[in-house]
Amino acid sequence: MSDTPERSGPQAPQEPTLDEQIAAYQREYRDLDPQVEKVVSALGRLNRRMNVAYGRQLAELGISNAEWEVLKTLVLAGAPYRLGPGELAKRLGLTPAAMTHRIDRMAGEGLVTRDRDESNRVRVIVELTDEGRSKWLEAMRMATDFEEDLLQDLTAEEKGVLGEVLIRLLRRVELTQPDAGGRLTDLD
Repeated sequence: MSDTPERSGPQAPQEPTLDEQIAAYQREYRDLDPQVEKVVSALGRLNRRMNVAYGRQLAELGISNAEWEVLKTLVLAGAPYRLGPGELAKRLGLTPAAMTHRIDRMAGEGLVTRDRDESNRVRVIVELTDEGRSKWLEAMRMATDFEEDLLQDLTAEEKGVLGEVLIRLLRRVELTQPDAGGRLTDLD
């Protein structure tokens, strides 16, 4: 009998700590500012891990991130939660073909309806269903719980300062990379 614990399945490679990563970067690129690298590397890792957590929550609800984006866009449009497919595609940075595919799938799942506009029979309207709104509300509840847990160790003042600093960084990126809000390619 061996004293080594048995492993079930392949293990994920261990990611270096931020300090190890920065030390390796500095070894290869001496002009690196370690403070800047720590901030951007931590933001990148945080973003990646948060996206995984949100993806798991959406999977529990039986919806994809792509479907979540449509539900969110319809809610942001306000009651009665309706938009044309072209406007949806534009707001999500998708091609009309990708949007049509997404709407077809979501209509089949009962998350949205797609009907002709009564005032203009050529125009199609995509509308959030009660089921779609219910999924959106549950996803928001799950995300709120996760986010409150994530920030639980910060004081109200720290949350305010962090929020303002991140908004300043976001504005800098938006000024220097105005097209970075859209998709480089369709994700479906």
